[in-house]
Amino acid sequence: MDEGSIVLDYRSPSGSSLEETDRMMREVEKIIVQIPEVETYSRRTGTEMGFFITEPNKGDYLIQLKKSRSRTTEEVIDAIRSRVQASQPALKIDFGQVIGDMLGDLMESVKPVEVKIFGNDRIKLEEMSRKIASIVSKIDGVDDVSDGIIAAGPYVNILPDNTKLSQYGITSANLQYQLQTALEGNIVGSIQDREQFTNIRLLYPGNRTLDVKDIKNLQISMPNGKLKPIKQLATVKLIEGDAEINRENLQNMGVVSARLTERDLGSAVKEIKQKVSAQVTLPQGYSIVYGGAYAEQQKSFDELLIILITASLLVFCVILALFKEFRIAFTILLIAVLGISGSYLALFLTKTPLNVGSYTGLIMIVGIIGENAIFTFLQFKEARLKMDVDESIVYAISTRLRPKLMTALGAIIALMPIALGIGAGAQMHQPLAIAIIGGFLVAMPMLLIVLPTMIRIIYAKSQGHEELFED
Repeated sequence: MDEGSIVLDYRSPSGSSLEETDRMMREVEKIIVQIPEVETYSRRTGTEMGFFITEPNKGDYLIQLKKSRSRTTEEVIDAIRSRVQASQPALKIDFGQVIGDMLGDLMESVKPVEVKIFGNDRIKLEEMSRKIASIVSKIDGVDDVSDGIIAAGPYVNILPDNTKLSQYGITSANLQYQLQTALEGNIVGSIQDREQFTNIRLLYPGNRTLDVKDIKNLQISMPNGKLKPIKQLATVKLIEGDAEINRENLQNMGVVSARLTERDLGSAVKEIKQKVSAQVTLPQGYSIVYGGAYAEQQKSFDELLIILITASLLVFCVILALFKEFRIAFTILLIAVLGISGSYLALFLTKTPLNVGSYTGLIMIVGIIGENAIFTFLQFKEARLKMDVDESIVYAISTRLRPKLMTALGAIIALMPIALGIGAGAQMHQPLAIAIIGGFLVAMPMLLIVLPTMIRIIYAKSQGHEELFED
């Protein structure tokens, strides 16, 4: 659905300060203002909508587009994406629209495509995530691919040398206390401030400007009163950062995610499955599960399929109880189910993917065609008391012709603006409207030609038996 607005989520390299992230974003803003379709934008850095802590290297843009523009939202996204990636290659960006981004911030599943790799070895999961992300990124229509590896940020690791500590008569606890005092301070007392006590924290001067080199030269007080730099007592290393650990149902998990551009979810995931299964060999104890919006879609389709089958069986039972003729009940149900072909044809010709909305339209078409077929057969049964089979069929069809045409034309005319995507929010219901219109177009020949033909075939035999019995 084209909402006319864009959400650009960004992540600068792990460990980037707020100032460095802001510098990079100002370069991105120069690109955004050069896009002619952009009307206005706003930026958040170090915060987002979800109820969780956001690091200073993360944030998002809300970009509002002009109402009168020559390019669609997806085309504008492609233009911004290519320019930002060329200007800031170290920046990880992800595009979406407002409704999807709001739901994504508040839920676990952010993107339509998610490939979940389960296993025990975290290092192996990272290798497989990178490999699968490389495969997915080469598939047409798949963009904003992320390997899901998020480093927690660089940190300084200080590993004491117990031999040196014993040589100088200093304990590990004392070394830790002095380091904590130098870097973040220790509480050494408190002062009374009216009705409460305020802690006094003792720390070294200039602790906020220390780098790794300064930390290595920090002076540690020995029991004899002398000072030694910490690099003589411990190993000081700068660690780039460890990846965050994701778990689902207590299992370690790597998640490769992606968005789609002008491609339906079903065909994209099908191609991803084929290429991943062909190029990735899973070690023993590892498995791949496809989640995201695809998993929700498959679950919804399974539920709707059950509803469709149940609705068809209920229609069959009602007709059987009403007419007490199995052949007629089966014929009407067959006509109703065949009417779905019109919905499928309309979706195919308009290149509209089958989704929950269009699936709902299929269920509605079964009920609508079944209802019209029941009324037609009722007219036939009433006329059959006074006329022969052919005359009864002509009477039933001519009597029900006007109501059928009025129902079909009224529904088609009413749904046409939605099917054409006219009006705010029309794209959300567009698949439903297209499916119903296609079903109505096929329903007319099914009800006016196929159904009467089937009735004549069924009752022609019974009429012959009746005439032979009368003779």
